[in-house]
Amino acid sequence: MTGTRSEERDALRRAAILAAALECFLRFGYAKTSLDDIAKRANLSRPLLYLKFKNKEDIFSAVFESLFEARYPRVEQVLARPGAARDKLLQVYEIILLEPWELMVGAPMASEFYAACERLLPEVEARHRRRWLKYTQAVLESRPLAEVFMLAVDGLQSDLPTTRVLRQRLELLIERFTD
Repeated sequence: MTGTRSEERDALRRAAILAAALECFLRFGYAKTSLDDIAKRANLSRPLLYLKFKNKEDIFSAVFESLFEARYPRVEQVLARPGAARDKLLQVYEIILLEPWELMVGAPMASEFYAACERLLPEVEARHRRRWLKYTQAVLESRPLAEVFMLAVDGLQSDLPTTRVLRQRLELLIERFTD
């Protein structure tokens, strides 16, 4: 029983750290976020951060991973169900694109967050892109078509639209790719 409480406490601390870190990275940017900022927002001491993470880059990596990893089982459930390609593709991108976008849109350093991900964690970014490609290809049934779709999705985001506008653009794009 004690081990379970300890594990639960650790999981809650980790979640608090990641939520605080995401808020700091989106508000101040990667470079200007300090471990003290994260610790204060998480209501923890800085030494306690070091018990959970090696450094700021380790926290940043965990934040980025947490944005997507928990979503993938839901995507796989969508893909396993029967349904029209248009509906499936919209549901998949609702989960992997629009939900995280909603968390970040409007934050002062949102675009810097994604740029920092590409710069600091290129292997993590590439791994997620491969997974997105796999999911997109599963719906569109063509790798080249899935690659072009993903490039188009990247373009939809370039001017940092509101979530509502991004959803509208995504729906139009999906209509074109699934007709």
